[in-house]
Amino acid sequence: MSFGGVTSLRIADRRVQAAVSAVPREQFLSHEQRLFHADDRPIDIGHGQTTSQPSLIAWMVQALQLGPGAKVLEVGTGCGYQTALLAALGCEVYSVEILAPLAARAGLALGRLGYANQVHLKVGDGYQGWPEVAPFAGIVVAAGAPRVPRPLVEQLARGGRLVIPVGRDDDMHLRIYHRDLAGELSVETAFPVRFVPLTGAQADADRRSLTAG
Repeated sequence: MSFGGVTSLRIADRRVQAAVSAVPREQFLSHEQRLFHADDRPIDIGHGQTTSQPSLIAWMVQALQLGPGAKVLEVGTGCGYQTALLAALGCEVYSVEILAPLAARAGLALGRLGYANQVHLKVGDGYQGWPEVAPFAGIVVAAGAPRVPRPLVEQLARGGRLVIPVGRDDDMHLRIYHRDLAGELSVETAFPVRFVPLTGAQADADRRSLTAG
């Protein structure tokens, strides 16, 4: 997970800055990787996954424009660092991770740091979101999707924002979808990125369809 030709991004939101300062990234890394916790670059977290560089994670969190108490869906818990940033902002976080070992490890780290009461973790296919507790004021996806998952769009509340990397592996851009108070959806394309692929039955089918087309 990394920028496409961008080495860092400016974080202007002071609340997000404070969350980054408050959450120790090293607590979400293996002992071998903790030496690199301050580096603004992706880090391998095992199982073929990485955690994005901190400035990209913070930028995506900032783009959600969430206030305290907001209900947010995270697709791709990963190591749990982004989850912790959202919790540090005072959000109620619902996070879905398809790989059970990563979800378990993230849950332990989040519990150690005192975020257990704000974070709800589920092992499953994030493409489908978490319909039982929708709608969400914010949805952030930490993996590249060939197309925007329709279930996520449907679970976005009025006034909410969806931040997601979309496209082919070699042509992926970060997009921000905003549903206004009237229910209309608009989209802004931010910049090129590179993420590990969103997986699961429907994501894989979308990818095959995109490749065939």
